[in-house]
Amino acid sequence: MPGGIKYWPEDERPREKLLKRGPESLSDGELLALILRTGDAGSGRSALDMGRELLQKYGSLRELAVASLTDICETKGAGPAKAACLKAAFELANRVKTRRLENSAHYSSPEQVFEHFHFSYRDRRKEYFLALLLDGKNRVIREVQISEGSLNQSIVHPREVFSPAVRESAAAIILVHNHPTGDPSPSREDIDITRRLKEAGDLMGVKVLDHIIIGDGTFLSFVSQGMM
Repeated sequence: MPGGIKYWPEDERPREKLLKRGPESLSDGELLALILRTGDAGSGRSALDMGRELLQKYGSLRELAVASLTDICETKGAGPAKAACLKAAFELANRVKTRRLENSAHYSSPEQVFEHFHFSYRDRRKEYFLALLLDGKNRVIREVQISEGSLNQSIVHPREVFSPAVRESAAAIILVHNHPTGDPSPSREDIDITRRLKEAGDLMGVKVLDHIIIGDGTFLSFVSQGMM
């Protein structure tokens, strides 16, 4: 159709379609068009054209959601402003789906940790190792990123794990990391690191309550599996 979306028949415009039929009636490309708002005037491509191109480039909304700002900007017409809008929309979606463990929240189960971290870390290309710091009543003080590893290895040293715990006067910690493969089964290294950190925690008087590995839609708790 000639011109931008504003020249299209009203029933075919994504915004009007959403208002009449609801958001579930829109395709992924149409939803992206609403977020992008405008197309690329230089090439005559509409926002819907750009939305479809992004989906074709990345293969799915999920892959687009984890693309970097730099990668998105490489799509012709998708500059920093459009890339920022996309990243903001995906982050809002993550926050809606996530049941967060806020500061001072009481920790009671590994499921809480999984729900807190799952949507943020399930699609990461690297391993991230984190620690949840808890007070003497198992209330969350804060979370700390300890390391950022390669695709299948995260280098963790007890000093980096327990330094923030000591600074925050934490009584206990929960170890957390993701597996980019989506399979939370622990590697030999995961088991060795857990044992080493638990021993270090016992010496320092900071209890390691659990080590939770985040996978794709699933997780593994060392305590629940009887591995700690």
